[in-house]
Amino acid sequence: MASGQGINYGSAGKMKIVEEPNTFGLNNPFVAQGSRLQPKVTPAPVSGPVHLHQLAGKCFSLTESTYKYEFCPFHNVTQHEQTFRWNAYSGILGIWQEWEMANNTFTSMWMRDGDTCGNRNRETKVILVCSTRSKLAQVSEPSTCVYSLTFETPLVCHPHSLLVYPTLKEELQKEWDEAEQARYEGLITEQGYNNLLKDIFEDAGLLKSRKVKVKVQEAAADSARQNSLEKCKAVCNLSKEETERLRALLTQHNIPFTSETSTVSVTVKDQHLRGDNGLIDVQ
Repeated sequence: MASGQGINYGSAGKMKIVEEPNTFGLNNPFVAQGSRLQPKVTPAPVSGPVHLHQLAGKCFSLTESTYKYEFCPFHNVTQHEQTFRWNAYSGILGIWQEWEMANNTFTSMWMRDGDTCGNRNRETKVILVCSTRSKLAQVSEPSTCVYSLTFETPLVCHPHSLLVYPTLKEELQKEWDEAEQARYEGLITEQGYNNLLKDIFEDAGLLKSRKVKVKVQEAAADSARQNSLEKCKAVCNLSKEETERLRALLTQHNIPFTSETSTVSVTVKDQHLRGDNGLIDVQ
């Protein structure tokens, strides 16, 4: 190479090495706004057992294979691929929305409305398990785009630590008591009772609100209407069965009749079936 075409390396700037920040995604204030994960919704307010509220603002991570998972209670769940691929995946697996409850017990936390996955959004169920320290213990994907996290913590070790009823305000406890009494007295069906509980939980902020408010009296009225409808259907079925029985009886004795819809018209006069003196002639 000719000396006049030499390159001045001294004037070239040094390549800058950017280290990866310690935190990721939604919890990383150092990543440019355009590069951050984009949530579809805002997290629901903190709710549930008061002693679990201390977990808000904290995050727990677990690395499995090439993925790092980060669970921030009452906030979100994220996943980050730990590779040098240019398009390594980082995404939101769910944002805090509501509790799952059964038999007066908080059983798990639901993180919904995560990143798009086909024709649905990713969502994550977080199961709470007693342990000596708080940690994210296990992650799985039982079905496509639906994840399951096991979160261990000493905060749920007490037998009453996850009871629902004590977390409710006095007026909501009273509504629950009324619903229990109505169910015990048979004034409402099991479905009506469950609908009342759902309304109570939504009012308490434990479930995402999707409801039209139902009162005990309304549920009882609905149950009464349902029972009346069922009785009406039963009577109708009995009538149909009786019609079929009479039709078969007339056919057996070769008595002509005409049938229009569900009615039977007998065309004989002054004639009785043998052994059935109670038959009344129909004009």
